[in-house]
Amino acid sequence: MRRGKNIYRHLFGPVPSRRFGLSLGVDLIPFKTCSFNCIFCQLGPTTRLTVERAEYVPVSEVTAELERWSREGARCDYITLSGSGEPTLHSRFGEILDFARQLRKARTALLTNGSLLGCEDVRRQAARADVVKVSLSVWDDASFQALNRPAPGIRWDSLVNGMQSFRRLFSGELWIEVFLVPGVNDDPSGVGRIAAVVDSLQPNKVHLNTAVRPAADRGTGRMSLEAMGKLAKFFRSPIEVVGQYSAGEPAGTSVTSDRILDMLKRRPCSAEDLARVFGLHPNEVSKHLAKLSWERKIATSDVGGRTYYRACRRER
Repeated sequence: MRRGKNIYRHLFGPVPSRRFGLSLGVDLIPFKTCSFNCIFCQLGPTTRLTVERAEYVPVSEVTAELERWSREGARCDYITLSGSGEPTLHSRFGEILDFARQLRKARTALLTNGSLLGCEDVRRQAARADVVKVSLSVWDDASFQALNRPAPGIRWDSLVNGMQSFRRLFSGELWIEVFLVPGVNDDPSGVGRIAAVVDSLQPNKVHLNTAVRPAADRGTGRMSLEAMGKLAKFFRSPIEVVGQYSAGEPAGTSVTSDRILDMLKRRPCSAEDLARVFGLHPNEVSKHLAKLSWERKIATSDVGGRTYYRACRRER
């Protein structure tokens, strides 16, 4: 992320989010370092599949960037630990949550696949967030292996047990995302079993989602809103079928091609997405994309009749 002459290595946005309003992302993990290799991941295949926890980026660097961002008078609704890998792999992510809360600028959120919640230290650190969003989209070990392709040693029962232990500890808001892929985990009997586990965790919100951007596995399909609406009836918890994000308030910072490239390093976006995020006219977005394409810094793919742009691997 770039503001004026300042370059942020670990922050991105703020960007409009379907669930978090205006969200400032905090990236704590090297690109595609994760405990899962999900077939639907919008960032592509995992390049380092691991459960090894470490201080992948120095806490001091991240807190310094957050402090600088705060001094510049920027604002957002949430400061969100997310980014290009599994944030709980960072051994000190809880300290960053504490620092973000002390800024009193926004609520804090942690986006996690939940794979490490079986570890007491991870649970204690995660509990420092205002909101924790976990993913639970499978009902047994076979579906877990097919959809999430976890690192060796992670099993479905340990995943669920960790989430249950965390729920007993956590007094904040627990949100659960259920990600549906046609032909993989959309069978009504399977969704019913997912719903039973999800409801037992007593989440504050459930988000039913599907692929809207290019995925790690190119064969990953997208479910219709109508089909997801029918499956939503299996859940007793408050549930929302997630659709496209509607236009929100732009982040309001100066826009350069480098800032757009920085966004595309973290997730694929359509031209319409970029126009909403940066508050630009579509013609201005087209100029930036043409420049980046001419410089061979971005590539395109088509999903559902829309063109998505992503940074070429050498740019990450």
